[in-house]
Amino acid sequence: MISLTDSQKIGMGLTGFGVFFLFFGMILFFDKALLAIGNILFVAGLSFVIGLERTFRFFFQKHKMKATSFFLGGVFVVLIGWPIIGVLLEIYGFFLLFRGFFPVVVGFIRRIPVLGSILNLPFISAINQTAQINAMVI
Repeated sequence: MISLTDSQKIGMGLTGFGVFFLFFGMILFFDKALLAIGNILFVAGLSFVIGLERTFRFFFQKHKMKATSFFLGGVFVVLIGWPIIGVLLEIYGFFLLFRGFFPVVVGFIRRIPVLGSILNLPFISAINQTAQINAMVI
């Protein structure tokens, strides 16, 4: 089992609440306040989990500047009061930032009994293989 420090446990809680508030804000027709709270909690939780320096290095790598600008720009747009546009910018930035992790997540999900059999269906498996090839090219 993985041992977590106290600050990492706090970060997991903050990140979880951030995801909850983001989801709940989208369910309630893009409520500005809930989305803003969710964004702040998510970014704060991420920095608690991996540390401030590693968070800064992750977001501000030279090849991830476009993704970071979309993600943090979306957070800013939500904070100034345009939630739908902000969430769209955030989602695009999120996929650009974390696209290297998606094959790992899919590989993990394939080991889960019911979901693994769904992901091994021919048409879904073909999509996943194409995504892995594209991730290796980029």
